[in-house]
Amino acid sequence: MRRVDVAYSLITDETNSKVLMVKNHDHDDDVRWSLPGGAVEPGETLEQAAIREAKEETGYTVKVFGLVAVNECKFERIQEHAVFFTFRARIIDGQEQLSRPEEISQIEWVDLHEADERMPYIKDGVSRLIDRAQEIPYYDQGRKE
Repeated sequence: MRRVDVAYSLITDETNSKVLMVKNHDHDDDVRWSLPGGAVEPGETLEQAAIREAKEETGYTVKVFGLVAVNECKFERIQEHAVFFTFRARIIDGQEQLSRPEEISQIEWVDLHEADERMPYIKDGVSRLIDRAQEIPYYDQGRKE
């Protein structure tokens, strides 16, 4: 089973009442909603992947902060063991742009209740990730500042 790391960005509006979500088209024409994110590329850090994927999928440049969730799933049918890292993020530049219509068909700001319904695979819902007082610090120990 192949391991795949996936980095997501949890982006909220200024009031923390809405979450930015994308509508994905998967390999077998399955349609599902998620946070902006995707697979970490070789040589890329989790943070770099979260920033790149948010830009590619939404048009926004984001700044990521600590982790708000780590989840995993074994997809037996495709023989992948995915580990999902979700960062809290904030938009710092850019404008909404749908640049990959073959992968992402829609970008939408969604209220928390709706986000919880669209992403039932997040235990206790997206709203719980926002309610937490503090995220888990993330450090790239290989980076020299």
